[in-house]
Amino acid sequence: MSIFLKIISLITIVAAIAVPAAINQKRYDMADRFGNGSYKKVDKRYTLVPVVAAIVLFVVSSAFVIIPTGYTGVRSTFGQINESVVQNGFNWKIPFVQSIEKVNNKQQDISFKDRVWSETSERTAIYYEGITVTYQINPERSAWIYANVTNYKDALVSQNLVASAIKASSKSLSDTDATNRSIIEPLAQENIQISLDEKYGTGVVYVNKVTISGADFEDSYNAAIAAKQQAQLNAEQQAIENQRAIDKATADAQVMRTNAEAEAQAKLIAAEAEAQANELLEKSLTEMILRQMYINKWNGQLPNVMTGDDSTSIMVPSGSSVLG
Repeated sequence: MSIFLKIISLITIVAAIAVPAAINQKRYDMADRFGNGSYKKVDKRYTLVPVVAAIVLFVVSSAFVIIPTGYTGVRSTFGQINESVVQNGFNWKIPFVQSIEKVNNKQQDISFKDRVWSETSERTAIYYEGITVTYQINPERSAWIYANVTNYKDALVSQNLVASAIKASSKSLSDTDATNRSIIEPLAQENIQISLDEKYGTGVVYVNKVTISGADFEDSYNAAIAAKQQAQLNAEQQAIENQRAIDKATADAQVMRTNAEAEAQAKLIAAEAEAQANELLEKSLTEMILRQMYINKWNGQLPNVMTGDDSTSIMVPSGSSVLG
């Protein structure tokens, strides 16, 4: 608003001087054209009053500053910074003696395009890129920052400070963790906050978040990792094939064992059945049955030679015919 009033006052001053001058010039030209050497000039009051009013308006517009929400003001008197900050809202100041500068206390992002090269705890070269730091200036320390930090808007969180903190973070992590954003980003935020506290003091600048869009190893390491992963995949595939062969051999052996056991069991059952049959047959064989069986098998001829004292005589029942 003060800038708007200053512009209005300047326009008024210019108009108050230029308009009467133009009117006087016009009257002079008319008088010269009609041969009348005299003409009436515009009353100086018409020039003086607007000029004075414009000057007063300009001075009044320089006597106040409006600090918007999210900002604080830093008052200086003849270049001397006042340690007390000016709160947001309408604030008076002495024109041409005091000035009030606005300091942004909102969350701000500062991004770094250059890669930050570092190494892991395993001495592996790694780089980070697309780094963005979200920070916020403590409103109570706005005057201190304005008075003590040169070009604080761009240099408060410097690239060298951020790069040093990220390098310290990666050197404490393994190769796997150094590329894990959920691990490296909070650690980098913590180390950046420590560095800022050491540089400016505790409670001056707060680091709210650190974002790292890209992290990768150098090409030679990536090639070695790819070869290692391929070798590991080949070993795992070979192990799977070996286990598959072992499982097949085990299954085949189990089938053979099962078949052999089944065959042996079948023979055992057959032998037991035959033994039981023989036992039953032996118990059922009497002399009459044996004699009948012999007769059934006899062809009707007597042996020509008989040796030994023992002889078997078969008594043919009367009325039966040996020859049938």
